[in-house]
Amino acid sequence: MQIGKREFQTEGHTYVMGILNVTPDSFSDGGKWNDRDRALWHVEEMLAEGADIIDIGGESTRPGYTLLPEEEEIARVIPVIEALKSAFDVPVSLDTYKAGVAREGIRAGVDLINDIWGLKYEGNMAEVIAASGLPCCLMHNRPSPEGGKIAEYVSFMRDVRGDLEDSIRLAREAGIADARVILDPGVGFAKNYEQNLEVICRLDELKGLGFPLLLACSRKSVIGLTLDLPADERLEGTLATTVIAVMKGCMFVRVHDVKENVRAVKMAEAILKGGKK
Repeated sequence: MQIGKREFQTEGHTYVMGILNVTPDSFSDGGKWNDRDRALWHVEEMLAEGADIIDIGGESTRPGYTLLPEEEEIARVIPVIEALKSAFDVPVSLDTYKAGVAREGIRAGVDLINDIWGLKYEGNMAEVIAASGLPCCLMHNRPSPEGGKIAEYVSFMRDVRGDLEDSIRLAREAGIADARVILDPGVGFAKNYEQNLEVICRLDELKGLGFPLLLACSRKSVIGLTLDLPADERLEGTLATTVIAVMKGCMFVRVHDVKENVRAVKMAEAILKGGKK
């Protein structure tokens, strides 16, 4: 899969996506990188540690987040995208579910659109991506009843698979080629604790849809609840999910702590290869 100037394998290797939140309120690093100079310093750090792609987000989507006006999200991310593309030769992903933000990000030079609503939030998001020719990551999510945090399911994994199939259908109808689609099981979104663990355990079933997978568990509540730890002490739990992602054949892991996760990927892949180069 071509993402920016780089060719990525969809099988046989797990790449590390470094998170750059230019937000004041993200759940684990809000306010740390929402200044352009600090953001660029952090990108330089992540690239030195082995990040393969950078994912920029301008709106926190932590549980209970407040919807950010499109204009404010654009004002947060576009200057950083432009500066990043000018300073570094690295593929850049834009984490947004708003078509207007995606359109401006594409104009600024992003290489992939990462949509936490899987094309279902705004009807023209699929058309914006299709017109750009860019690849996209479509995440599993579904509205919760009466404003609650957890969605309702009849048969959890069957419903997750069906929701992702709906996103794939929207992509195809808009003209987005299958070869430009990555799927994300949506750990931490519209799922309770047990369901988050289950979807990680059963990634194989989603891989059966025929698309590469991205796993994004870094520092999330499923780790905090399992280990009874705050967000800034969830590195080991994140590394465990990264090793699972490698074993399940995921194309990407999306993480805050790049260096440690790059090492975990390298070790897990060496074991799976049995020492063969």
